[in-house]
Amino acid sequence: MTTYPLSTLAAQITSAGISAPSYSDIYQSLQASFQSIYGSDSYLDPDSQDGQMLAIFAQAISDCNNTAIATYNSFSPATAQGAGLSSNVKINGLRRLVPTNSTVNLLIGGTAGTIISSGIAADGNGNQWLLPSTVTIGSTGSVLVTATAANPGAISASPNTVTSIFTAVLGWQTVTNPSAAVPGALVETDAALRVRQSASTSLPAQSILAAIYGALANITGVEQLQVYQNDLNTVNSLGMPPHSIAAVVQGGDATAIAQTINEKKNPGTTTFGTTSVLVQDSVGIPNKINFFVPTPVEIAVNITLKALSGYTSTIGSQILNNVLDYINSLGIYANDGLLSLSSLYEPIYATTAPKTYNVTGLQIAIKPNSPLAQDLAIAFNQLPFISAADINLTVT
Repeated sequence: MTTYPLSTLAAQITSAGISAPSYSDIYQSLQASFQSIYGSDSYLDPDSQDGQMLAIFAQAISDCNNTAIATYNSFSPATAQGAGLSSNVKINGLRRLVPTNSTVNLLIGGTAGTIISSGIAADGNGNQWLLPSTVTIGSTGSVLVTATAANPGAISASPNTVTSIFTAVLGWQTVTNPSAAVPGALVETDAALRVRQSASTSLPAQSILAAIYGALANITGVEQLQVYQNDLNTVNSLGMPPHSIAAVVQGGDATAIAQTINEKKNPGTTTFGTTSVLVQDSVGIPNKINFFVPTPVEIAVNITLKALSGYTSTIGSQILNNVLDYINSLGIYANDGLLSLSSLYEPIYATTAPKTYNVTGLQIAIKPNSPLAQDLAIAFNQLPFISAADINLTVT
């Protein structure tokens, strides 16, 4: 049982961290101190002038304590927020990721030696993709470059859909994207930055796999990744060759990714992936490094609800947003590559009024397949995502 008045009303720092009395304890402690001076019969109820004055004092002390706690916590990446967290992670050589534009690898074809200045390609949806400032078509009649979406945001482009030349250049004849675009991202959240900061501390790790992961996570522009290994003498369940590693990396410069893998991997270990980059080791010996850029897979969801008393369209909007956020936050190979039907019930019922409806039907699919009542297998090198237009909500 707490004895009033308290020995101190201030926040205290001990070996267990920082703590402070609650507002209620501060208020009761001030009342006890007041009555010890002016008598136990002093009237301090909330409707009294003295009681209201003590409440103001208690609130001021509590606010100061909370500020001290927030200041103390701002020095740890685990508890810092906003600008404080951005400042903390600089010690790890990290910066909060700013909003980014989508990128896509384009195979440019045409007359060898043609120079394309400030070229622009376009997809079937009218999105423009900006080539590097200067592109020179190689001696083979083609060159692979990375183009950037003209507008920021998660602009998607499936393979072989960026096929139009927007700015005509003599000698530039064809354009296509062999792989899907890497969607852009919003400003990095505190939660995502904490995960990346934690991963960056694996740079000096004893585990080779952890060191590769940490080094890749520290590359500018890398938004998320997974690294897998097969230490068996046979092909494993992911289809990886014996004694190989496979990195799946979203964002970042392809050459920097390949160079990092080459520097960190064990000698004799092969690399597995569909993106190949030729790099050189410290003595100039060329080495081809393979890795994966995650393939976006678009999810479609059908939800059927039975409306109960109190259901409104606002609740329906909450459900749509919850499902949208859940699927788009899954990441690469989340849940060991299984998007189960039952996992969607939690975001569906995570509204402010879950008792105002019942789910009577739920179906999912990978587009262009039609949604069914089934679980979805997501490959280790795929990245599930969903747009609001792909969530169909039916209310009966």
